[in-house]
Amino acid sequence: MIRVWIPLIAAIAVGCSGARQKVTQSKPVSDDHIAYAAIESKPAKTTVDKPQVELASQPNQLDKELQNQIDKEFDTELELQEGESSPQDIELVSANSQAQERQEPVDEMTIPQLPPAVDSYDSVNDGLYLSEVIDSVYQSYPLLEAAFYSREVASGERLATLGAFDRKIKAGSENGPMGFYKTYRQNIGFIKPLYQGGEAFAGYRIGRGSFQPWYLERETNAGGEFKAGFSVPLSRNRDIDARRADLWRATFGREAVEPDIQAQLIGFVQESSYAYWDWVAAGAKLRIAERVLSLAQNRTERIRSQVENGFLDPPELTDNLRLVAERLGKRADAERKLQQTAVKLSLYYRDANGRPLIPSAESLPKFPELEPIDREMVSLDAKIAVEQRPEIYTLDLIQRQLDVDYSQARNDYLPNVDLVMQASQDVGFPTSPKNDKGPFELDALLLVEVPVERRKARGKLMAIEGKLSQLNAKRQLTEEKIIADVESAYAGLSGAFEQARQAEQAVEYAEDLARRERLNFEEGLSDLLKVTLREEYAVESAEKAVDAKLLYFLEQADYRAALAEDQVPFMEEQ
Repeated sequence: MIRVWIPLIAAIAVGCSGARQKVTQSKPVSDDHIAYAAIESKPAKTTVDKPQVELASQPNQLDKELQNQIDKEFDTELELQEGESSPQDIELVSANSQAQERQEPVDEMTIPQLPPAVDSYDSVNDGLYLSEVIDSVYQSYPLLEAAFYSREVASGERLATLGAFDRKIKAGSENGPMGFYKTYRQNIGFIKPLYQGGEAFAGYRIGRGSFQPWYLERETNAGGEFKAGFSVPLSRNRDIDARRADLWRATFGREAVEPDIQAQLIGFVQESSYAYWDWVAAGAKLRIAERVLSLAQNRTERIRSQVENGFLDPPELTDNLRLVAERLGKRADAERKLQQTAVKLSLYYRDANGRPLIPSAESLPKFPELEPIDREMVSLDAKIAVEQRPEIYTLDLIQRQLDVDYSQARNDYLPNVDLVMQASQDVGFPTSPKNDKGPFELDALLLVEVPVERRKARGKLMAIEGKLSQLNAKRQLTEEKIIADVESAYAGLSGAFEQARQAEQAVEYAEDLARRERLNFEEGLSDLLKVTLREEYAVESAEKAVDAKLLYFLEQADYRAALAEDQVPFMEEQ
């Protein structure tokens, strides 16, 4: 009995040693024994060429028993892998069968896939796009609504200046019931300031009682006196006066609100674009973290089975479990960043009622295709930017206000020459036998006033001329800054485009190296440490590609802001 068991145990030991040496050998193996992995989109039944163990100098019956035992263990291992592996099953086939199915040469190897590039992931067709966020900013962003209310503020200030042209009603009652001369005087009238300068007036008065001899003009006939007239400036205040100057400045101030609103709108759209692309980039990095985590998780059961069967050392399993835990932590961090960027984006993305909407992860789109900008268009864009930027329009309005101040200062140089004409008529019973108040009266007055030194006017002119010179210099610098902004945005955009293109190339190289390292690990020609390093390099390259694309679209938002493409919605003058 002992003679039977001793050869049997020796055969098992030799067979297992030969099988382990075959898996862990450092020399290249032939193509007939290389296993290839192809990631299938649907679960597929795992089929593997069972290893054939070569036994030297053993009976045929013993060979068959050992081979059957190894086949049963191998089948058990495959069942465990099928039951606990991830949804993406890996189908292992020999090089000869792979070539026969695809009708390709045997030496063209199919390498296992690393997580694809970020922009090649499947995304929701009806995802959230940047245009929707910008539309939401236009429609319901609170700070933009607050900026629109500045129109009412400016309109109110302009309306206040129109108060200088309001009609004024004046009335008075002057009575002296005590004393030797008892007088009773009543009057009412209105004054209408004229936009062209001067004013028109009309009124009625009545004076009764006994008047002092030197105040007999206060007395009227029994029916009272009607009076009307006007005053017209002939020199100073003819083309401009304080009332019209205030109105014109307020009008330009009302117009100056529009470029201020546009500047805020450009900033809000730029900020919302930043928030949107940060959210998209955070989602892309989360997908990278999930894919690289799935690689480690899919490897766990395979390594555990190999450790249990003695093909790998236990530290290999421990190291992979450590890697899974580490990548789970990175995925949690990526989820946190995605949620934070989604909350930040909700400040700009709102519903019809203005309530913030936090976009879900299912609405994440992929990065659009990157497009370079033609260098020849930059000069044309710079001219467009100078015409559309709100800073230039603001300076134009400031110059108009200074022109008003300059005209008013020039007006103060002129002498006051006012023509006043008025007519009056008493009605009713005459108060004196002479009836000296009965005839129709017409008065014409010419009033002249001339300042001698005119220092007030000269000082205003000197100050305004200095302000105009400052404004011209500021305008020149502003135009140069706008052109520089366009050039800088173009430089950033073109540089980011090239950076993203090179980053994508680096991702391809890193993925290829990682795939080959995993293939070597499957063949026993590498270890888990090298696989981990290659995968980490691939992940770093993929994240750098995401950062490069993020930078490109942030620069694109800057270029849009530099061109002032966002215009304030038109509103009719109130």
